[in-house]
Amino acid sequence: MYPYFNKIKQRIFNNELLSDGFVERSKDISPCLLLHFDIEPEVRPIREHRFKEYDDLFINFSKR
Repeated sequence: MYPYFNKIKQRIFNNELLSDGFVERSKDISPCLLLHFDIEPEVRPIREHRFKEYDDLFINFSKR
């Protein structure tokens, strides 16, 4: 099984994240947080039940 969230967090800590933003719908995910990275796969969708986790991650990461 692909460790989806662990890989995304690793990519964030490796400074590969270019931008993030909320959209109403992406594929079958609504609402959706889209994370844009500088290497493949470039776009990673995050479901609503994970929003708080990523919000906390971004806050803690910015304090580094």
